[in-house]
Amino acid sequence: MEKAADKSALVLAGGGARAAYQVGVLQALKEILPDPASNPFPIIAGTSAGAVNAAALACRADNFAEAVDTLLDVWRNFEPRHVYRADFPGAAANSARWLAGLLFGAFLRDRQISLLDNRPLAALLARRLDFGRIAENIDRGALDAVAITCSGYASGQSVSFFEGAPHLAPWRRSQRVGLRAKIGLEHLMASSAIPFLFPPHKLHREYFGDGSMRQIAPVSPALHLGADRVVVVGTARIRNDDPERTRGESYPTLAQVAGHVMNSIFLDSLAVDVERLERINRTVAAIPRERLRDSGIALHHVDVLVLTPSEPLDAIAARHLRSLPGTIRFLLRSVGAMRRGGANLASYLLFEQGYCRELVALGHHDTMRRRDEVEAFLGGAMCPVPGAYDRTGRFDVVAAIETPPGEK
Repeated sequence: MEKAADKSALVLAGGGARAAYQVGVLQALKEILPDPASNPFPIIAGTSAGAVNAAALACRADNFAEAVDTLLDVWRNFEPRHVYRADFPGAAANSARWLAGLLFGAFLRDRQISLLDNRPLAALLARRLDFGRIAENIDRGALDAVAITCSGYASGQSVSFFEGAPHLAPWRRSQRVGLRAKIGLEHLMASSAIPFLFPPHKLHREYFGDGSMRQIAPVSPALHLGADRVVVVGTARIRNDDPERTRGESYPTLAQVAGHVMNSIFLDSLAVDVERLERINRTVAAIPRERLRDSGIALHHVDVLVLTPSEPLDAIAARHLRSLPGTIRFLLRSVGAMRRGGANLASYLLFEQGYCRELVALGHHDTMRRRDEVEAFLGGAMCPVPGAYDRTGRFDVVAAIETPPGEK
């Protein structure tokens, strides 16, 4: 089967409230595009909070500008109560169930236990997203596919549920698969179910949690769906210079440990995947094309543009901690998240208007600062070969990726 040429994809990584940064990037892309109504990304893939943004774009793929405006309206006016129960009765009841689960978990089988109750998020998504429009946009050619990645608690697999054109085929790799499905609310709730904080959701025969867990190749779903060019929007700086080592005299708080774990789940896999793309690119660039062709190895080049924050988002979060509801501040204070070094954990839960607006503004600023580069990329110009990092987290690469099965 011939693979359509020049298919552009958008990959939106996870990160809880940090995903507000992605909306600022999308706002800038809308302003840069010559025709903002036309969807520049026929393939959209999202994980965790990035899955919510991806689904919103897919539902309104017939008008990219309107889709971005909808996301801006939601993220600029976010409050914690829109995502999880922040009132005292709701937070206290859920915390009590959480404590009971820790103490008597062996006797509480099949009980939904999590630190926070995210049913308000489900209600918000049900009101704002018309999932039936995804199929309509695919039928009219405004969208090729949308993929939502979740992590299976029983199988341990990273599963990318996708809804797309009929010619797209499922795939299977080590510990990661792609399955055709009709994307709905349950996929977003499963993909955004941050471990321990939000409850897992059952899809078909298995319970799933946050898609960032065990996602070793975040760009892979877009490539399997036929992408030749990929814009990746992360929620943390990607850098290859070694960070300055500082002396730590005090014992790490639970919030610091949890924040470190969160970074491992949400951020590290993207950096590793991008680094792997660069390494593959350097290797293939050194092999003559004739030799590659004669070897029978099916390879094609994928142009990748990575957009990530120019500032650490946990530092921004530290300025907004006092804006959280009292009950949530109490929970965060109990694990040390209100102290210096604990804002990293809070940055994932800070669905607060001031914080989200600052992240949106940062995403817009960072992208507009690279306007010439973005315009060239969206216009079809290739990024430099081979790719390289710089100290601002900028990364451009032309990566050689194995052609998915059935495509030659």
